[in-house]
Amino acid sequence: MPSTPQSARTADAVGARRARISGAVVVTLGAALLVAPLAALPAAAAAEPGVVINEIESNGDVTDWIELVNTSLSPVDVSGWVVKDNDDTRVDAIPAGTVIEPGGFFVFTEPDMTFGLGMADAARLYLADGTTLVDGYEWTQHAATTYGRFPDGTGPFVTTTTSTPGAANAYTPISTPTATPTDDPAAGLIVVNEVESNGDDTDWVELANVSDTDIDLTGYVLRDNDDAKHYALPSGSAVPAHGILLIDQLTAHSPGFDFGLGGADMVRLFAPDGVSLVASYAWTVHAATSYGRCPDGVGEMRETTVTTKGAPNNCALPVGINEVESSGGTPGDWIELVNLSGAAIDASGTVVTDSDVVGHRYVLPAGSEIAAGGYLVLDEAAFGFGLGAADAVHLFDVDGTTELDATSWTAHAGTTWGRCTDGTGPFTETAAATKGAANRCAGEIVVGAWPGGSDVRILDDEATFSGDLSGLDYAGGSLWAVENGNGLLYRLVETGEKWLPASGWASGKKLRYPGGGGTVDAEGVTVLGDSVYVSSERNNVQGSVSRPAVLRYDDVAASGELVASAEWNLAPDFAGLGANAGLEGITWIPDADLVADGFVDARTGAAYDPADYPGHGGGLFFVGVEGTAAVYAYALSSDGTFSRVATIETPFALVADVQYDRGILWVVCDEACDGRTATYEVDSGGAFAATNVYARPAGMANVANEGFAIGSSCVGGVAETFYADDADTDGFSLRGGTLACTTGSDPEPTPTPDPTETPEPTESPEPTGSPEPTGSPEPTGSPTVSPEPTVVVPDEDALTEGNRGTIDAPSEVRPGGTIRVELDPALAGDTVHVWLFSEPTDLGAAVVGADGSITVRIPASVPAGEHRLVITDADGAILAWTEIRVVGGALAVTGGDATGTAVPVIAGILALVAGAALLRRGRRATV
Repeated sequence: MPSTPQSARTADAVGARRARISGAVVVTLGAALLVAPLAALPAAAAAEPGVVINEIESNGDVTDWIELVNTSLSPVDVSGWVVKDNDDTRVDAIPAGTVIEPGGFFVFTEPDMTFGLGMADAARLYLADGTTLVDGYEWTQHAATTYGRFPDGTGPFVTTTTSTPGAANAYTPISTPTATPTDDPAAGLIVVNEVESNGDDTDWVELANVSDTDIDLTGYVLRDNDDAKHYALPSGSAVPAHGILLIDQLTAHSPGFDFGLGGADMVRLFAPDGVSLVASYAWTVHAATSYGRCPDGVGEMRETTVTTKGAPNNCALPVGINEVESSGGTPGDWIELVNLSGAAIDASGTVVTDSDVVGHRYVLPAGSEIAAGGYLVLDEAAFGFGLGAADAVHLFDVDGTTELDATSWTAHAGTTWGRCTDGTGPFTETAAATKGAANRCAGEIVVGAWPGGSDVRILDDEATFSGDLSGLDYAGGSLWAVENGNGLLYRLVETGEKWLPASGWASGKKLRYPGGGGTVDAEGVTVLGDSVYVSSERNNVQGSVSRPAVLRYDDVAASGELVASAEWNLAPDFAGLGANAGLEGITWIPDADLVADGFVDARTGAAYDPADYPGHGGGLFFVGVEGTAAVYAYALSSDGTFSRVATIETPFALVADVQYDRGILWVVCDEACDGRTATYEVDSGGAFAATNVYARPAGMANVANEGFAIGSSCVGGVAETFYADDADTDGFSLRGGTLACTTGSDPEPTPTPDPTETPEPTESPEPTGSPEPTGSPEPTGSPTVSPEPTVVVPDEDALTEGNRGTIDAPSEVRPGGTIRVELDPALAGDTVHVWLFSEPTDLGAAVVGADGSITVRIPASVPAGEHRLVITDADGAILAWTEIRVVGGALAVTGGDATGTAVPVIAGILALVAGAALLRRGRRATV
């Protein structure tokens, strides 16, 4: 998932500038440039002196572009000259009649430029023979603005201040920062107070004000160790006297800085000029907790005991009580301490007591060291007193009075009394005694070893792909892959020990939206019969606009570009989702499997009934969303409408891919979660519940595996596995391993039948069979299902001023539109029912988000006029209501439920539902 798309985008939204960069644009600079030799250019450049690459836009909002400049004193005709990126197969020629005047510029862009520029790419300029190199520049990541020469035409490439297509480059040289500039009011008064870089939820930075007056930091610039990454603090960023300002990372629902903090990184705060350094802190490895000042604002930075986001730092010795055995231990009672830091600590001299803090005291002897993240067990024989049925344990610092930790209980635990989750959670009865090891907690899934071989092998030839390879799917003996930057679909076949592009697929096939436009940011892929379904985050031609969509391609064997035959744009269900936070993986589960497993439709609260979703084919699509780190089940109807049927929360920081295989739903995270994978199966309550969380294979480095697929055949008890590395590490994007075919709760799973009777896509341009995923056989037998819940219709006469409750919704909405409804935050996690009056219209049930909100779609069939939106509980009791006016005709949107019954959906990331798996002390390494 590149931070910005690797495809065609526009340099500027302003009409005048857009006009300036379309077609063969030549702009004269006049005498601003001088003729000078370019030492960095190859000797071949002397063939046509003076014309060089001057500025490059690779992450444009709408289109990429390459700017040339003529540094000579004579006009230069560049007609027919050749422009390439880092792939020799992508070749474009400059239009005939293009002459660049002395000191003038030429911007090469769409439609003459047919390829996009990637995150790690190059721009190369050749003479018309296509072999004589004139100039070139390579980069390893997108510039926040553009890469440009400074001074124009003669200087080295730098990250510009702003993009200037067809004009002189804009650049303010960054002076060597000084730690204590004298001209900024915040200098010496604002310090970095705490830094979280391991991204348990997000990365974040705390700034502390050590002065006696408030300091406004509006417009100040936050950077990590890369000058190209920056975040300007918004209006209102004031730090109170002796107070703290929290700067958080951007999420789908909250503003913040849009870059991650790495294992060896730094944070720097600059004055609004972007040059004067106000405060900074650097580190070489992630802290297990955070780095913070002890005491706040004035102490040295060190690893904290626990993170204290937006609150005073915890500067105590990072040791705590983790588990207690008060009855029946071996050889007696014991107390387990845990080191909460990432470095070894010496706990010698600290004091442990029971509830008698005066009479029962044990001082830890010299040499009581605890390894980083490790445990130290104190046995009853050493501390000399027993622990009772109603007792306590206290841990004091070496002064004997400063309490570091404490816990108490009123009865012996059946197992032990310990923290859940291990080390940091509240105390409760554990699932099992784990003396000297991580606690085992009810409902918690331990990260297990990969259930297959430890070896991993390279499956592609070096430089087969140039990066951005994303989703994978195995079908009919072929491996299907998508590349998100240039919007490409690949069909790969086994070739000896490798999996390489099939004949006619060497460069992939460009994916277009219905009608033939745009460039699909292809992130996930699944194959059904003759059709290929692709999940996407956005149209790369409009890279800053979220467009979380599923697209269907039917005639994939056709030569040339592939145009989608259908699109389901799920944007109405994901209000506020970032353009780089949308759909990642996609897979399909047959209705027959879902019904047989007792799957419950979260929309209705009853057993899933395929007949509720006419025209949806024979199964549901499951999509993983990066920005919410969740998986969603959708019925995609043939008329373009869609309905969300389930939401599956995951324990991961993001979802990179999903796969359904042999009755198991696999949810994949990339290097952000150390390459972990979770499995889900339908539980007794009819919901998909996590059954395992697996580490990556031992032989797999922690690379950016965004794609995962499982081969259909079991040979010798194992199936092949495939991984797509978005970063093309060491020049390779495709790796393979193995998986035990018995993985899952069923030791002998029955292979899932094909979803249709149609064959897999072939080279034939005329596919056989229906492109729709229909034809799944009806399940035999009558599975036991829960009875339909009774829906209580509220009485309209009961709507009074006294029960309006807490509710905030827009005053007007169009039929088919989506609105955000804010309720009392105390309802967070509760299931509510939504109604529209005057004629009672059931809009379905929704779970209230953590912020007290839900999102509601108004049916397209609702007549214009005054209505009332009513929220009730499960028993029909009115919780809140408000007036709402439906105006105008139905919205013209692709997708959405336009059939008369809208579905409330959760807006925001929900807390994990009961029974969902939690990763033990999981941490995300942001790189």
